[in-house]
Amino acid sequence: MNILKRSIHDSSVPRELRWNFIHLYFDIGWFGLLSGSAVNFITVYAVRIGATNTQVGMLAATGALISLIVALPAGRLIETRHTGRTTFWSSVLFRLGYLTWIFLPWAFGSQGQIWTLIFINLLMGIPLTVLGVGFSAFFAEAVPIEWRAHVTGVRNAVQAVVFMASSLASGYLLDFLPFPIGYQVIFLIGFIGAAMSSFHLYFVKPVSELYPPTRSPAPAPAAVITTPTLPRSWRTTLRLDVWQGKFRRIMLLFLFFHLGQQLAVPLFSPYNVHILKLNDTQIGIGTAIFYLMVFLGSTQLSRVVRALNHQKVTGIGVTLLGIYPILIALSTNALQFYGVSVVGGLVWALVGGGYLNYILENIPANDRPAHLAWYNIVANLCILTGSLVGPLIADWVGISVALILFGILRALAGLSILKFG
Repeated sequence: MNILKRSIHDSSVPRELRWNFIHLYFDIGWFGLLSGSAVNFITVYAVRIGATNTQVGMLAATGALISLIVALPAGRLIETRHTGRTTFWSSVLFRLGYLTWIFLPWAFGSQGQIWTLIFINLLMGIPLTVLGVGFSAFFAEAVPIEWRAHVTGVRNAVQAVVFMASSLASGYLLDFLPFPIGYQVIFLIGFIGAAMSSFHLYFVKPVSELYPPTRSPAPAPAAVITTPTLPRSWRTTLRLDVWQGKFRRIMLLFLFFHLGQQLAVPLFSPYNVHILKLNDTQIGIGTAIFYLMVFLGSTQLSRVVRALNHQKVTGIGVTLLGIYPILIALSTNALQFYGVSVVGGLVWALVGGGYLNYILENIPANDRPAHLAWYNIVANLCILTGSLVGPLIADWVGISVALILFGILRALAGLSILKFG
């Protein structure tokens, strides 16, 4: 964790910003614990208790469906409230859902657990939507633009290290402890990570609060002119004005990218369990290798962004991301799975570190919630579509062929970002 120590003690970071950065690093570190344990193995657990490809897809689709409905109201909510407090409380409500996972094996049979998980994810989608819109806007408020690539790179590196360690430990725990107690233990570990992540979010402050404006003499009172409040049209309420200019082109490109990304996601766990016959330790090792590569790539992110820019880093990363599902489809054993994880992790360091900053660069600073709400709709539309359609295509053409097709789609999306972004 030398990168974290160097970042905490970096004398070039303004004193007023340092604690913001530290809390953001700890936030993502605890989130990495959640991701490497509970989130990483929930679909594996569902598959092991008998979930079909369609049910695995529905685990993601339900939350995405709710997000499509809630995204615009969430944007309006954030516009009228303190972004930091709204982000914090939405994270608390969302992450309480992870607590319920622990008790499912005691309460239901296999199919009952699967459908209850789907229903819980449906409910978690409401605060998750507010959190998704709010955190992106709040990150932009809490981190000046000249520091975003640096902070994003460190956050990705910290997440990768913690994810790697927790994924390995979770895999060993699952093979050591009897089923399903092992999964209940890692669900508990994940909930602890979720709670601590929210704890650190509470202490992050907008830059405007860290640098209070200098007081000046109050101006002479002026006549107050009131204007009647006009009723909001449906176009104003929906903020269709967001879909103008360059932002519309960027959203269409990300629609292409996220669709190619999400079509493949629900197929990975069934492929690893049913085709590659991997045990939980092997899955943990593979994901640990993936995030080790994310860590190594993230340490160089700032340098790469300075040499190129966020658009090119995102486009190159998405193009190369198409290799991952293709190589997975061609794998036949655990060793090959580990090799694919090396490639995937290095590529995701580019994508994960570049795409959000690329989006933020093209959003007006005074209108982030509305723009991010529409981005959230685009992303969740792709999650919903990919989670439901991906398994259907896999059932039709075979899971290996489907993964290859979705890999090609990802690569085309990346080339489109490079050319038209």
